Amino acid sequence: MPGARSIKHYFFLLLGLFFMGLGISLVTRSSLGTPPISSLPYVLCMAIPVTFGQLTFFFSILFLLAEILILGRSFPKQQYLQVFVALFFGIFVDIGMIISAPVHPGFYAGQVIVLLLGCTVLALGIYVQVTANVIMNPGEGVVKALAKKSGIRFGIIKIIFDTSLVCTALLASLFLFGTLQGIREGTIIAMFLVGYIVLLISSVFRAFHFDEWLAGEQSAR
Repeated sequence: MPGARSIKHYFFLLLGLFFMGLGISLVTRSSLGTPPISSLPYVLCMAIPVTFGQLTFFFSILFLLAEILILGRSFPKQQYLQVFVALFFGIFVDIGMIISAPVHPGFYAGQVIVLLLGCTVLALGIYVQVTANVIMNPGEGVVKALAKKSGIRFGIIKIIFDTSLVCTALLASLFLFGTLQGIREGTIIAMFLVGYIVLLISSVFRAFHFDEWLAGEQSAR
């Protein structure tokens, strides 16, 4: 039943985006920084009257436009639906900030615990969204486009991309506030830790054949 399979895939896409939004919010609430992909939106939202989620949506659209420019005619038409992924991603970041509003760890160990929890939830969201295999998140899509165009491995481009975002956020913070805001050791920890947690979660879920179940008829082809 292709229709049912599509509904299932889109449900898990949205579920993955929700976990990503919540994970980003928890990392941010740790007061140890925010994930690299959210560093620039978070710094800017402290300076202008828009929400974290609204700026996340704005930058996601910029990433989508960059994908289109990089790939040109080879940009898959289905991936124009990334507009809706960007919209829901921004909404879920704001919802995550509301849900996590009571979280204010008052000591460093508590901040680290919230940071690790946020990284885990974010990694879970990334895994579920990628496994749904429907529409890419623009933040990942632009990295994939750069990797395809340059011939450089995705992982290397991802590190360069995240580092560039953090450096830009750092410069923006110094320019706007004269000090570092929203970027701390947690940003660097999230940059390297989330990927490893995704691998761990992938191994656990693969043991229960989650990816095969979600793939449905596709795995039989």
